[in-house]
Amino acid sequence: MISPTLRSIWLMLVGVPLLLVIAVAAPAWWTLSAGWIAAVAALMFADLVMAARAYQLDIDIEAPALLYMSGEDPVPVTFTFPAGPLPPRMEVQLETNALIASPRRKIIKGWQDRAHTADFILKPIRRGTGRLERIWTRWSGPLGLVSIRKVRPLDQEIAITPNTRWVKEEAVRIYQRDADFGIKVQMDRGDGSEFDALREFVAGMDRRAIDWKHSARHRMLLAKEYRTERNHNIVFAFDTGRLMSEPLGGVPKLDRAINSALLLAYVSLRSGDRTAIFGFDARPSVQSSVLTGTGAFPHVQRLASQLDYSAEDANYTLALTSLASRLERRSLIILFTDFVDTISAELMLENVSRLLDKHLVVFATFEDEALSQMINAAPDAAEDVSRAVIADTLLQEREIVFRRLQRMGAQVIETTPDRFGSELVSRYLDIKRRELL
Repeated sequence: MISPTLRSIWLMLVGVPLLLVIAVAAPAWWTLSAGWIAAVAALMFADLVMAARAYQLDIDIEAPALLYMSGEDPVPVTFTFPAGPLPPRMEVQLETNALIASPRRKIIKGWQDRAHTADFILKPIRRGTGRLERIWTRWSGPLGLVSIRKVRPLDQEIAITPNTRWVKEEAVRIYQRDADFGIKVQMDRGDGSEFDALREFVAGMDRRAIDWKHSARHRMLLAKEYRTERNHNIVFAFDTGRLMSEPLGGVPKLDRAINSALLLAYVSLRSGDRTAIFGFDARPSVQSSVLTGTGAFPHVQRLASQLDYSAEDANYTLALTSLASRLERRSLIILFTDFVDTISAELMLENVSRLLDKHLVVFATFEDEALSQMINAAPDAAEDVSRAVIADTLLQEREIVFRRLQRMGAQVIETTPDRFGSELVSRYLDIKRRELL
């Protein structure tokens, strides 16, 4: 598409006062008016002839197969003019659908071997199927009078999944340290309550571990050695309703919870425990059986990617009752959810108390940073004071709900998104160490 630039329009308008003077004072010289218009048009035509051709532009894009939530991935796009003149400056814009944040427009200058490669940063907003719609390019001729635009449709689909890349990096970081729980039996000997073996008593060992019966039989002091119990059920219950679908720092709370849950799922599977996924909004959506072994982790990823956003409120009565009926043995249930006030949390508290009769529940949620910012903001106006008072009241109501959960026997995790995964893993290891299951 070819169009005049702003420079050519101003150049045409500059001659308007002169043309008006000629029309009023010397009508016989009207040919000068036509000459001015013809001169500008001739310059525009000359600029078009010297400009780079749109049909000669080749565009090659290398789109990734996957995008990860809360991550950023570069997409290299190569622009090539095999022949003809090269534009000194070219504007480029990559258009995406609503699931991917629109990349910033780029200005291309300089060519190497008649080609230039620009990297566009893709940042997903929501899980689903992202799409690269089209790429827009625009440049001007050497005189800057004519603008040439080329639009190339792309229609490339990219799957947006939970951030398993971050999960792998965090898992490697965790297992590089001296973890209390590992995949090898000898790494967790001495901790736990499950009998492992008898060994000769040496100085420094707990005297309460001495097995007097076997010591008398073998005529030497023998002590019992224990190891951590395995094969616990870890159930990740996700509230996919309206509150969890809201963004937190540009990423939905649900996706932040999924990333942290996948990290804990990897750790628990590697530790010998079993995991299951349960999602619900107004009704249960994703329900899986317990999975065992690190080979089941890809299946856990696929189940987590099926947790879709919902605009409905969570039905705790139906969801938690259905979950309790599926569990045949005592399990660790990690409930990822959120609430606004004590009134909206009443049904949740009632149903969590029923789960606590048989299971151990960890209530996991995020800190409300918006309320904290309102409280800590400088009171420059009366509205700031009112806003801070209301925010402080809402935070106090959250604390009331947390204290009621703790009195019932549930454990509560409330922290910032960047610490959520590590806090979750630390709480799981602490539960294992204290043998609460």
